[in-house]
Amino acid sequence: MQQEREQGQEQREVRHVHRVRMTPGARRVLRAAERLFYERGIHAVGVDLIAAEAGVTKKTLYDRFGSKEQIVVEYLAGRDERWRELLAARLDAVAGREPAVRAVAVFEASREWAAEYGSKGCSMINAHAEIGDPSHPAYPVITGQKRWMLDLFTGLAREIGAGGAGGAGGAGGAGGESGVAGADRLGRTLMLLHEGALVAHGLGVFPDPFGHAADEVRDLLGRV
Repeated sequence: MQQEREQGQEQREVRHVHRVRMTPGARRVLRAAERLFYERGIHAVGVDLIAAEAGVTKKTLYDRFGSKEQIVVEYLAGRDERWRELLAARLDAVAGREPAVRAVAVFEASREWAAEYGSKGCSMINAHAEIGDPSHPAYPVITGQKRWMLDLFTGLAREIGAGGAGGAGGAGGAGGESGVAGADRLGRTLMLLHEGALVAHGLGVFPDPFGHAADEVRDLLGRV
């Protein structure tokens, strides 16, 4: 099964992500790095600038993290953890509702996140534009986060299919597929709508892409 192979790969990647213990000095470094990486880009920011902004020496920076690459890992993993916490809270608020309602809630959570933390778009997408090497220690954080989102949407799609939900012809979508294959296709469609909204928000090409994407999801699944 393709999805099982992908999930197994994600689990292996997550296990291989090394994290560091956060001391007060390390937290100062990470706060500075998070702001600089997101605002300016990873490659554009060097350790000298991070250390200066954090008010620590380069020795302290390397003592705590060992390398710039590890700071990137902590930056991306930290944002991912905070996003998952926010999303979990929003999904808890609609627990017990139809899976279609919970699918829309993901887009509403992303709109909330982007308004507060994501003025320049998705940090994972932005980072992937700079980090294309799978051997980079931050690479599994980036791909793991996207696989996790795909698993989330696929799980919701399978629940929608099991419930025989509405306008998408069950979980099969316009193509009329049914069962697991149809749910997987719907999960990918939801993922594409979500990722497209993230990119459109970062580019600022039109207002409220998350609201637009959520409306498309409602039309796809039958008005919810």
